[in-house]
Amino acid sequence: MADTENRPTNFIRNIIDADLASGKHQSTHTRFPPEPNGFLHIGHAKSICLNFGIAQDYQGLCNLRFDDTNPEK
Repeated sequence: MADTENRPTNFIRNIIDADLASGKHQSTHTRFPPEPNGFLHIGHAKSICLNFGIAQDYQGLCNLRFDDTNPEK
């Protein structure tokens, strides 16, 4: 786990901390699946920061996933 003194805390990080401490999970693995049919917006920026930030803080992995909803193109 990352240094908890310099890291922000919120309900998501509290759940991750509890799961890692109890042994329920050994690592973190997040993903960011942007909407393939729409434009990126501020909500995507928040999600990118959350998913990649948590992966970085906990030395985990984060996948950037792209879905092809129109394979004929």
